[in-house]
Amino acid sequence: MEKNHTIILGAGVLVCAILFYINIYLGATGAVILIAIAMSFFIMEDAEVLPDISVTLFEDAKGIIVTNRGTAPAYRIHLALVPLNIELDIPELAVDAISKHPLNEMVNEAKASARFEDSRGSHYTRTFALSALGNSDDDLLKPMFPLFKWK
Repeated sequence: MEKNHTIILGAGVLVCAILFYINIYLGATGAVILIAIAMSFFIMEDAEVLPDISVTLFEDAKGIIVTNRGTAPAYRIHLALVPLNIELDIPELAVDAISKHPLNEMVNEAKASARFEDSRGSHYTRTFALSALGNSDDDLLKPMFPLFKWK
């Protein structure tokens, strides 16, 4: 944990102790807020070094674009385009970097399976549905589970 986070949490514990002395309900409210702040710090630290690979088609469907939307470089990226029997290897992709790979023919529909690592050596696997008709999985606003009749 960073030094600034430790100072903030230490000050929060001190404030909670003072609030408990004043009123137990104020102290409990402060403790709940302090726990929420501590959890957000831990989540921030976990998300600090995560690569996030995205695979999309060119506008003319004659190639693929590999993008790292994460907060850390991705290493040893291996892509497999199913059922096209095409495999690609990218040694490294920096944060916000794009790698373009033209293909021999247009792709109507395919599935891209990406396998990559982060700087610690942790392995990640993602699968993307690629479609020339615009029905891809790469919608940043799509919720994790269906909400409000999202289709």
